Amino acid sequence: MIELRGLCKTFPGERGPFIALDHVDITVNDGDIYGVIGMSGAGKSTLVRCINLLERPSEGKVLIDGADMTALSPKELREKRRSISMIFQQFNLLMQRTCLKNICFPMEIAGVPREKAKKRALELLELVGLPDKADAYPAQLSGGQKQRIAIARALASDPKVLLCDEATSALDPTTTRSILRLIRDINQRLGITVIIITHEMAVVEEICSHVAILDHGKVMETGSVEEVFSNPKTEAGRRLVYPDGVIPEQLQTARVVRIAFNGGTAYHPLIASLAIDCGVKVNILGADTKNINGQAFGTMLIGLPENDAEAAKAVAYIKSQPNVTMEEVHDYHG
Repeated sequence: MIELRGLCKTFPGERGPFIALDHVDITVNDGDIYGVIGMSGAGKSTLVRCINLLERPSEGKVLIDGADMTALSPKELREKRRSISMIFQQFNLLMQRTCLKNICFPMEIAGVPREKAKKRALELLELVGLPDKADAYPAQLSGGQKQRIAIARALASDPKVLLCDEATSALDPTTTRSILRLIRDINQRLGITVIIITHEMAVVEEICSHVAILDHGKVMETGSVEEVFSNPKTEAGRRLVYPDGVIPEQLQTARVVRIAFNGGTAYHPLIASLAIDCGVKVNILGADTKNINGQAFGTMLIGLPENDAEAAKAVAYIKSQPNVTMEEVHDYHG
């Protein structure tokens, strides 16, 4: 288990101290894939660097399996860090070394015999799906292949925790999905706890079980991805979960309702079903919905017919649907 308790980090600045982290409290259970998301400048990278003490917190504690990282001696800290690996946006591979030797590098530092390190590195190349790239150099690889080699290198020390700092930000969407599938597979097969630092909601949707929303160094809300996506409780959460939730000004209607999808298997047929089953047509004014593990989450704004009887029929139908809640939006002007 990883516990961040009252974590603060302050940097000196020309205009006085800059608070990068402000009393952060986060708990990550063993085996979780935990996302930390926020806009640029939210403090995400500082947070991840504090976990392995590449940055030493100004205040607070970093507890890993009950051991306070901030209280360890230099020797104890070096030993503990071997159980925490990290992958980065820019891969950080050694360009003059082959892929095999890149993966062997952390084992060389740890004093692992050469043949044993080579055998392990070949196993890891197989694990990340690049068994034919042992003798290739990083310059010969695509971005996705470089990240796979970086992941293999990170696994060479048999870590318990894998920290991913914007690890897919430099990759195209298709490659990103393949890397996330690999990380999920590693998490499931090896039982490694994963913490993903990202500014992309799509990454959290794809892979994370739990999420913390960070804004200006503070944790604004935490919970399961389903909880946070279905009902973000803070303005920072709503900005991230529904970035396109602003309704265009040109759309106007007399009566508006907001529908929230809370985990049903499908939300698209609802509007069509209204027309088919009730003979009622409505206007979709805006929507921001997500598909998480086959379940629908998010909200939709619809304009009801001006005819009171038709509107009442639509409201009754919507309220009868499972995993859907509805509220009227008063004083809506479009």
